[in-house]
Amino acid sequence: MERRQGDPVEGWRVPPRPGPETMEGAWARLERLDPARHAPEIHAANRESDRIWDWLPYGPFDDEAGWRAWADSVAGGEDPFFYAIRDRQTGRAGGVASFLRIVPDHGTIEIGHINLSPALQQTRAATEALCLMMRWAFEAGYRRIEWKCDALNLPSRRAAQRLGLSYEGTFRQHLIVKGRNRDTAWFAATDRDWPGLRSAFEAWLAPANFDADGRQRQALSTLTAPLLVARDPALS
Repeated sequence: MERRQGDPVEGWRVPPRPGPETMEGAWARLERLDPARHAPEIHAANRESDRIWDWLPYGPFDDEAGWRAWADSVAGGEDPFFYAIRDRQTGRAGGVASFLRIVPDHGTIEIGHINLSPALQQTRAATEALCLMMRWAFEAGYRRIEWKCDALNLPSRRAAQRLGLSYEGTFRQHLIVKGRNRDTAWFAATDRDWPGLRSAFEAWLAPANFDADGRQRQALSTLTAPLLVARDPALS
């Protein structure tokens, strides 16, 4: 009987763990989360709506001290590895995101714990921040970037697919979060996808893609759609 095995991974080198203190783009700046520095700005931005915490295992926080205590508990860790997201147009920090489930030996890394204030949502800065994280991971040598979210969280599912991460299935009864069942939708992009995704990101972020009022001429989802291995049936 013929033995079937996976293809050899030629020239494999274990990538480094995340470590850059900052990642700079045209619209966004990612800064290693510093509770003392970022708590006043981000908590103030988050106070506009408690709904941004609906899908996360923590929050909302009644006051800045509560947010600061949470940030103190995660900011120094290596996994998850948290960044604050600063909108360069406004100069204000308004959200966080992290690398997590980091397994350099297999070249896998996840982007998650994404929490964007209402003012940061649906901005070029928010999109670019996640593009910067994907760029760092693939250029550092990771083979696979994952994105996981509550299957009921359609905005997160749309965001994953818009960024060119392909749907890979839903894990039923995966977690209990805040006392409620969570089925988890899985998405991923691989290093084979990266050249096309990089071109899509660059085309979308180009100044020529936006009119004088800041409206996009071509949607990122249009640019990434041809690169998807599988589309999310929940978004059909």
